[in-house]
Amino acid sequence: MIPKPKLRRVLPALRQAVTGHRLLFAAKTAAAAGLAWYLAPLMPGTAASYPYYAPLGVLVSMHPTVAASAKHGLQSLLGLGLGIAMAFVVTTVSTPTALAVAVVVGLGVVIGGLPRLGSASEWVPMAALFVLVLGYSNTQGFSFAYVLQMAMGVAVGFAVNWLVFPPLHLEGIDPAIDGHQRALSKQLEDMASAMMESWPPNHEDWANRSGELARTATAVRTAVQAAKLSAKANPRSRRRAGRLGGDLAGLRTVERLTFHVQDITDVLASVIWEENAGTVIPEGVPRNLSRALEDVATLIRRWRHGDAEDFKGALDDAHDSVAALGGTLTEVAAENAPVNAPASVAMSLRRIITAVSDG
Repeated sequence: MIPKPKLRRVLPALRQAVTGHRLLFAAKTAAAAGLAWYLAPLMPGTAASYPYYAPLGVLVSMHPTVAASAKHGLQSLLGLGLGIAMAFVVTTVSTPTALAVAVVVGLGVVIGGLPRLGSASEWVPMAALFVLVLGYSNTQGFSFAYVLQMAMGVAVGFAVNWLVFPPLHLEGIDPAIDGHQRALSKQLEDMASAMMESWPPNHEDWANRSGELARTATAVRTAVQAAKLSAKANPRSRRRAGRLGGDLAGLRTVERLTFHVQDITDVLASVIWEENAGTVIPEGVPRNLSRALEDVATLIRRWRHGDAEDFKGALDDAHDSVAALGGTLTEVAAENAPVNAPASVAMSLRRIITAVSDG
């Protein structure tokens, strides 16, 4: 029986592995490998004697996106070509001795280190080794069979990936942006609450959330970039990927919001806990500051959600409360009170409003 702590670690990993996308990808790869094996004996000449390279070609070409399938498949064939050419040179002067094996593997690794080879770098020493060891007695025939079967497998893998439900990873974008919206909104709400508490505030977890905000922002960036890559060379992208322009704009807005919220967090944390930082919030400011933070938090939460009227109301409230904060700061500054910290927060809030309005 599996202990409960281990079970709690294993189950999430299993759920991640057994997703709909993963099962479909596995089914497509299996079907493509079976088709390649079926077609392999039909290849001309000596190639029919090496059918096992055809499913291998499928494996190197099957990737989660159509563009990646084409890229890795072609790079693998390039690596095969380079490795075979190097093996040809070695076999003209040596049999498959330990020294010859060491030479082709070493040279293959060196050649594979050339820039921009990508997946080809892994195949250069492997192809050279296979030709030297397995095809020494018939180098030309083996090399022809190797390349032909691999090329056929790559073509079959790409065709299946391109024709059968080509992956278009759009469904992960909205949850990622929604999660980050909630994180940003909660951060501002917690800081708004802190402004009305006795200092230092009873809770200070918001001051240490920069890493968490960065992680949720990265999740948004990853989801949008995955969708962008999956749309390349994808026949389904014409019908379903028109939204990518808006998603990329949403990503840019999220990154701007994250920067400004983190800046507000740093300023307010400095005001509360860094005694010698020279940053203070003058009396009479915290209430207006709290209201402005709260209204901007509501604005972020309603961005991309709800109807236009709700968003417009939240936008007007945020404008009004930040304007009221600005008026308070002007009055306080007239009394020679230091306002650098709240003025910085007010500027960041204005920029958040602008970013959300433009996004």
